Amino acid sequence: MNESKLTSFLAIDLGATSGRAILGTIKNNRLELKEVNRFANPIIDINGRLYWDLFHLYGEIVKSLKDIQHQGIEIASVGIDTWGVDFVSFGKDGEPLRMPYSYRDSRTFTAPENFFNKVLSKKDTYLKTGIQIMNFNSLFQLFTQHEDNNPIYPVTDKFLFMPDALSYLLTNKMVTEYTIASTSQLLNPFTRSFDEELLQALNLSKDNFAPIVFPGTLIGTLSESAQKQTHLGAVPVIAVAGHDTASAVMATPAENENFAYLSSGTWSLMGIESKEPVVSEETFSLNFTNEGGADGSIRLLKNICGMWLIEQCRKEWTKEKDVSYDEIVLEATQADPFKCFINPDASCFASPESMIDEIQNYCKKTQQFVPQSIGEIARCIYESLAFRYKQVLGNLKSLADFPIDTLHIIGGGSQNNMLNRFTANAIGIAVVAGPSEATAIGNILLQAKAVGLVADKNDMRKMVRNSVDLTRFEPQDTSLWDKHYTEYLNFFKEI
Repeated sequence: MNESKLTSFLAIDLGATSGRAILGTIKNNRLELKEVNRFANPIIDINGRLYWDLFHLYGEIVKSLKDIQHQGIEIASVGIDTWGVDFVSFGKDGEPLRMPYSYRDSRTFTAPENFFNKVLSKKDTYLKTGIQIMNFNSLFQLFTQHEDNNPIYPVTDKFLFMPDALSYLLTNKMVTEYTIASTSQLLNPFTRSFDEELLQALNLSKDNFAPIVFPGTLIGTLSESAQKQTHLGAVPVIAVAGHDTASAVMATPAENENFAYLSSGTWSLMGIESKEPVVSEETFSLNFTNEGGADGSIRLLKNICGMWLIEQCRKEWTKEKDVSYDEIVLEATQADPFKCFINPDASCFASPESMIDEIQNYCKKTQQFVPQSIGEIARCIYESLAFRYKQVLGNLKSLADFPIDTLHIIGGGSQNNMLNRFTANAIGIAVVAGPSEATAIGNILLQAKAVGLVADKNDMRKMVRNSVDLTRFEPQDTSLWDKHYTEYLNFFKEI
């Protein structure tokens, strides 16, 4: 076996709007990345229901493996990570029963309230799982199917979360990877196993899920079918941290433990690493979540609506002419500051027909300046996100048992220097931006750990610092930002 096969790994990183296949090669304690394939991951609207195209994603993974083979590259393994909570239903014959619902589908908008009225109170549900109450959590998706007498539900043999479903299509082996399962609101965060009472309420048992495995576990090798399609051999498929944020956090280039992270993409996830779950009256009232970390830690975090706001506005702006993200930032730079604010997490922004209309309506209803231009709307979004980060970071500081002196911004959003600068000014501590491909890097390094090329989390983070250019933002004009933060809080509404 040659050296390249021992040191090259393929990360399949699937986000809620796009996917990419990234080749990572370790040389001289440095990681080199090469993009092999990048593709769209559109939500499919069929008769008013929103789905993911499972077979499109599988086809792109196969294409990525073919590209690797055509380039004559040998890889040690493959790992898949995705967004959280969504899953695929499989029958007893091992076949998918239909395309998976998207978490943005409207059928679960009232599911939590229905569940709390019929099964467990909101507080008891949280205290069992330590997971932030969000309408699209797997618990509420499954409850909705059960309540709606969905014909697929009673004939489902196994529910596989998205990365596990795709790994199964590649290997014909079923597993439930721990970090992705931890997003479901079905696991006990202390025992790391499915909660029996919650499963009973859904008329399910542990047998409806594959065995739980932890990051670094060998799932299997490419099936005979996958080998024929890709012209590759029996390449191992590794269970990395299947939840993309769990993989990304492993690539946080921190030098010590005194930091918070912000995984910035379609969603922004802000949190800290905790040795134990933090499930209390305070975390319940703040609606913080306890998700599994790849190294056995707990990711105590808050989901915040992130670049989704800009992404949806850009779709509307580009109907008239092409508008790049760089142009949006430039327009925002030229717009007047602190004119209006929104609550990025207000339910009206979850899946609107027009994001621009919703932002303008929010400002009208709160009797603020109503933004019109690209720059005014983008500036409103970026400033509001920075202030939302300040809110959540303040809560994390009260929950952490260590001082937080740095915020690491990782993921695609880390490339937005304007938002990074706004965030540093708003929170009053240093921001370190990068790497932008944190999720793929974490995925790759967890594969490398599985074959012994890196020892632990500290080893991984040192390699990231050796391999990636980082940008540091020191806070400026903090008194001005503090003044306008008070205004933001006055307009922080649920609309």
